[in-house]
Amino acid sequence: MGKFTCFFILLHFLLITIIIQHVKPSTSLPLSTNSRWIVDEKGRRVKLACVNWVSHLEPMVAEGLSKRPMDAIAEQIVSLGFNCVRLTWPLFLITNDSLGSLTVRRSFQRLGLLQPIAGIQANNPSVIDATLIEAFQAVVSSLGKNNVMVILDNHLSKPGWCCGYSDGDGFFGDPNFNPDLWITGLTRMATLFKGVTNVVAMSLRNELRGPKQNTNDWYRYMQKGAEAVHSENPNILIILSGLNFDRDLSFIQTRPLTLTFSRRLVFELHWYGFSDGDAWTTNSPNRMCGKTVNYTMKTSGFLVNTGYPLLVSEFGVDIRGTNVNDNRYLNCFLGVVAELDLDWALWTLVGSYYLREGTAGFNEYYGILNWNWIEVRNSSFIERLSALQSPFRGPGLSETELHKVIFHPSTGLCILRKPSANLLSLGPCADSEPWNYSSEKTLELKGTNLCLQADESGTMAKLETVCGGSNSKWETVSESLMHLSTKLGNGTSVCLDVDSNGDVVVNGCKCLNQDSRCDPGSQWFKLVNSTRNGNEGRSTVDFGSIIDLRKVLPWNLWLNVKSVFDIFS
Repeated sequence: MGKFTCFFILLHFLLITIIIQHVKPSTSLPLSTNSRWIVDEKGRRVKLACVNWVSHLEPMVAEGLSKRPMDAIAEQIVSLGFNCVRLTWPLFLITNDSLGSLTVRRSFQRLGLLQPIAGIQANNPSVIDATLIEAFQAVVSSLGKNNVMVILDNHLSKPGWCCGYSDGDGFFGDPNFNPDLWITGLTRMATLFKGVTNVVAMSLRNELRGPKQNTNDWYRYMQKGAEAVHSENPNILIILSGLNFDRDLSFIQTRPLTLTFSRRLVFELHWYGFSDGDAWTTNSPNRMCGKTVNYTMKTSGFLVNTGYPLLVSEFGVDIRGTNVNDNRYLNCFLGVVAELDLDWALWTLVGSYYLREGTAGFNEYYGILNWNWIEVRNSSFIERLSALQSPFRGPGLSETELHKVIFHPSTGLCILRKPSANLLSLGPCADSEPWNYSSEKTLELKGTNLCLQADESGTMAKLETVCGGSNSKWETVSESLMHLSTKLGNGTSVCLDVDSNGDVVVNGCKCLNQDSRCDPGSQWFKLVNSTRNGNEGRSTVDFGSIIDLRKVLPWNLWLNVKSVFDIFS
């Protein structure tokens, strides 16, 4: 027997062992809601960790099909830890018969885009002469084969890039937004995908906006649209966006919706750094974080405390990591998503567009894939999201007593105890031990008598058995409420920090003044409520706690290995 044969036999048995130990229960569809949580048919929390896949631009074809087979794209979505796709579509695709009946080939020809035709012919030949509607269905089917849930998002009416304040496509009654035609389109789409199990939700309209927006018409038409979709497809979630580019749902506090159905309603929020211009760069990050979090809680975040699920259906940054404004916003944003344990959808999967705003082959720097749709644009960004792809708490998780994990947004990691000493470092949140934050403001490892303490600035934080001194009382300070600070014996205040090795240290608190040049990211932490035990809560096989096979295997071999995992999923 050759050495390579022996190697693969050994790898096979190793994989089987890993699978048996780490396979997670699959999601039982359809989904519904239980207060603020989305749950499966068994009542178990399902956290939507989605990525946006664009299909609403002028070609009306899911982006990337000229670069990769759709099944390969779907497989890569799963391998990156996402369990859901928010798939965008334009209203005219389903209401304008002359558009919807176009073939994929003809759609590109009419736009003078010949290169994508050859690419789709090579990578996805089954759809090149299919109608646009059939191609859309094929993408949904491919995602379904890979156990990826789909949210159908009516992004706009007229195919193209979105969104402008006065673009004629923003609110009911605008030139391209006829409410009756919209309800017809929603009804047709709901009917088309009735019985398609992996289509779990429909988002009725993206980013309502413009000079005509008002709450009376919002209630009038959103309720009509919700009832129309539910009537045709009662098993799917209905997702409603707010006003002002989906940033404002404050009116729900005083005027709840009146619907004939229950346990299917979800609200959505969009939150980007650029929504505040360059304010994250020109202002103190602590001040900006405090200000934007307060605004978001008043306008939409309050929903989680009033019994409604809230999906952040769009957020994103320049994934190259070179945009200071985006980087500061993201540290704050991820802290909030962890603290509230929100469902979310990243903008975007797309590495490049067939055509965006007149530019063919537009390179999308917010896309997790590179221009060629093969390589990941920034693997550290994906690793940063991984802790948020599993729920921290919710119905059906283990009965582990409520505890805290200490989350570090700028790395996506949590504070762990080092195995060799009572010192601390950052590591996967799945491995985090439970912490208790007492009324005396001590941080104690549950089930031990060990408390987090600081000796002196510039040294590692420690776990000690003597609690209650000033150097073991930790408070959240600064306008961001993300610094964990304590006082040393000499009265000096220090904050938890992270050094270049990932060890948890204490240093003087950074950026507590209003200096816009100062970045406090290394000292930002969130105390997150959790009941999960280890990796519990994922609805797919979790590779990350064992070994990231994607980093050590060629892509084609990784897909072969993954197929073994899928047998057991």
